[in-house]
Amino acid sequence: MKFPDEVISEMGHGLYLAQMGDRHHHAKTLSGLGNAKIIEIRESDRSGTYRIVYTVEIAEFIFVLHAFQKKSNHGIATPKQGIDTVKRRLKEAESLYKEVKGERQI
Repeated sequence: MKFPDEVISEMGHGLYLAQMGDRHHHAKTLSGLGNAKIIEIRESDRSGTYRIVYTVEIAEFIFVLHAFQKKSNHGIATPKQGIDTVKRRLKEAESLYKEVKGERQI
């Protein structure tokens, strides 16, 4: 919630579109993970570039895996630490989904 208000609004709109089965015009598949269902939305304002990474891989849910301000001066690539965070949180989301799905079947 430390993002600028306009960025929060656009990111929220992007997540709403994802819930509706659509994509925000700034949403792109996050490369390097080998999965077309990991999506990144990029928004910029005068204070910098902000990113939110989410997955639509898990049926019925949109899991936000990471949200951060891009601070690297090394091009547009997502930093390795950010990719590692996304991978770890994706595993956690899959585990949580299995747990929730198991409770629904009881």
